[in-house]
Amino acid sequence: MLEYVPDFRADRIATLYFFHPLRRLLRRVSTGIPILMYHSISENTELHKNPYFRTCTHPLAFREHIELLARQGYNTIGLGEATRRLEEGTRTPKKLVVLTFDDGYGDFYTEAFPILSRYEYTATVFLPTAYIGDNPRKFKETSCLTWSRVRELQKAGIEFGSHTVTHPQLTTLPTAEIRRELQSSKDEIEERLGVHAPSFSYPYAFPEADRCFRQRLRDMLLRAGYRNSVSTIVGMADSASDLLCLERIPMNSSDDDAFFTAKLQGGYDWLHAFQLASKLATPRRAVS
Repeated sequence: MLEYVPDFRADRIATLYFFHPLRRLLRRVSTGIPILMYHSISENTELHKNPYFRTCTHPLAFREHIELLARQGYNTIGLGEATRRLEEGTRTPKKLVVLTFDDGYGDFYTEAFPILSRYEYTATVFLPTAYIGDNPRKFKETSCLTWSRVRELQKAGIEFGSHTVTHPQLTTLPTAEIRRELQSSKDEIEERLGVHAPSFSYPYAFPEADRCFRQRLRDMLLRAGYRNSVSTIVGMADSASDLLCLERIPMNSSDDDAFFTAKLQGGYDWLHAFQLASKLATPRRAVS
């Protein structure tokens, strides 16, 4: 076991001692699919950040997460398969989970993939293509995957999707530039890998409260040929979810077994109401 004391987190306390027990008391059983959101799998402690906003997961903590999934009988599926099941309303007695990794960091290859392989688990990785080269490039001072490693991972069953070209704040860009970020990244992935790339991951916090931007983005995603897109909206993805704005569950090193289990069972979904309220209170910036 990883020897650390979980950080004090109000959201953890609220989940474990109120919302998750209340959900079980009311016998609310989730029929959705948890889509877990990871970024870097590294020893970066991110001590300067509030635990909720940390995006790094220590390799030992990640191993514990995967071991917990295996102990509890979860099967991993790619985002494409999850989308098909959600769209068709396919039900199964199997416990399914989707593992997603944003930013295309190189430590997915060195740290995460060996652990996933041990359990024959798969994942979907989202690439900001400007930082994926024939030689290692850095994004946020962290080395990213190379195309040769991406192709190696693809042959091993890992799915890849777009995370734009340069990972910008899309709400600050003019429409033409947003379209370029969506289309060019998708085109390069398809050219490099020789497969269709129907999945997209929105960079930074998703502007859920901006209905006008959401509709414009949705139209642009469809025009570019995407079939699904994940966001930072907290929650379980189910048959009522918008396939071009799928909910995810954020993960990092401070997710101990109890907190992780509650998240998998829908016990963390309550946070979405507070997340949306915060966004509604934040002024929006108009783009052309």
